[in-house]
Amino acid sequence: MREDFREILRLVRPGARVLDVGCGEGDLLELLIREKGADGRGLELEALKVSDCLARGLSVIQGDADRDLDYFPTRAFDYAILSQTLQATHNPRHVLNELLRIADRAIVSFPNFGHWRVRWSLLSRGRMPETRALPLPWWSTPNIHLCSLADFAALTEDLDLQVEHCAALVRGRPARTIEPGRGWENWRAENALFLLSRRSPPSIAEPAAATDLFGA
Repeated sequence: MREDFREILRLVRPGARVLDVGCGEGDLLELLIREKGADGRGLELEALKVSDCLARGLSVIQGDADRDLDYFPTRAFDYAILSQTLQATHNPRHVLNELLRIADRAIVSFPNFGHWRVRWSLLSRGRMPETRALPLPWWSTPNIHLCSLADFAALTEDLDLQVEHCAALVRGRPARTIEPGRGWENWRAENALFLLSRRSPPSIAEPAAATDLFGA
């Protein structure tokens, strides 16, 4: 099991309503349903991956996080998960805002562009880095908004979000709890994972259901 998946499983409470945004072939979503009894739904851009999810019996619809999260009702989920997908969105700030409108908490993970291997690659080669966390050359990567741990932490402050938990992941080792504001962690974390909530959640009389979007 991927270590970021293991950490997400640890953070999600049993029986929670979960939306996995950019769920791919559904590996994490299936784990959450099987291991945590989650009421799991998925949103995925690529039609072939949506078909793979449906073939596994998962409730997944095709959609674009940049545009289609706007159609989800407020507080329809307990958790919205964006695993290794934020950097591929066109408007990360808007996506993060929407995650915390439709869910009480958001779990976001991403490759850290401030990791020392990335810095060394730029310094020594003068070219866009190719690392374990960023394996593709610049001309074929889906990543369009790479950021460092420090960049993302600054965005959470700008949006007045509460960081409930932050973990660093390095080369398949178990997740390590960190303080994102400590400068050296921006050098050490190959990938970062945040559990976020709003300091003042959007007010609504009753959490809405998202079942209409999924046809069930």
